[in-house]
Amino acid sequence: MRAAAVQLQQTNDMDRNLEAADRLTRAAAADGAELVVLPERLDLRGSARDYGERAEPLDGRPVDWAQRTAGELGIDLVAGSIAERREGRDRVANTSVHVGPDGEVKAVYRKIHMFDVEVGGVEYRESEHSEPADEIVLSETADGTELGLTICYDLRFPELYRILALRGARIVTVPANFTRVTGEAHWEVLLRARAIENQVFVIAPGQGRGDGPEGDSYGNSMIVDPWGEVLARAGGEGEAVVTAELDLARQDQIREKLPSLANRVEAAYRWPEGARL
Repeated sequence: MRAAAVQLQQTNDMDRNLEAADRLTRAAAADGAELVVLPERLDLRGSARDYGERAEPLDGRPVDWAQRTAGELGIDLVAGSIAERREGRDRVANTSVHVGPDGEVKAVYRKIHMFDVEVGGVEYRESEHSEPADEIVLSETADGTELGLTICYDLRFPELYRILALRGARIVTVPANFTRVTGEAHWEVLLRARAIENQVFVIAPGQGRGDGPEGDSYGNSMIVDPWGEVLARAGGEGEAVVTAELDLARQDQIREKLPSLANRVEAAYRWPEGARL
């Protein structure tokens, strides 16, 4: 399978953002990509007010664009993440949508872990505008390859990736808008760790560095194989499309020769009683 990670440099202008996503998605498909993954904040990249006031429902413009484009190009498309407005809820969801080559929505994953942190002296409070979810989502591509959906800060929670792998995931997507500070320190090592420990392909497109709200992003979109090898990598600045062949037969060989998933001792893994942070 040929896969692409599309790096965007989005703003708070949705029309402009969807045009950029369309242009680069078509470039990826023209390069032979059967699976195209876009970054977090595909639709809007801005302030909490932008997300709260301008989010659209699942049948809004961003997902409509993804359905039409995937159907026209005949590709599996993971539409990064969007700010999803849901009826009766005060906060939006940070939502990743997998659309199949038939233009139908195959899976919807809403981000579980909110980015409520202080980094480089800057406070981020994603939970102020976005509501955390609690459902782990596994999808599959048109050829039946199992596809695990995650978003950005989820990368720091290995339990999520292990559960996806045990449920059958062979590819995991990590659309992201990583900060420059955390990206320089942890982005590559965490992507490679999640790939190695779960023996999965990881496709991780990010936002390129730019000015304005949430503009200090890391970029460096990557595709990593189950051995931890970086198959493709973009730079930190601007837009890019990187592609790689996902060799599923090699993945089978890795899992057969180093069967760390099969060698798990589930009965020994007991959460300490009363343990909490």
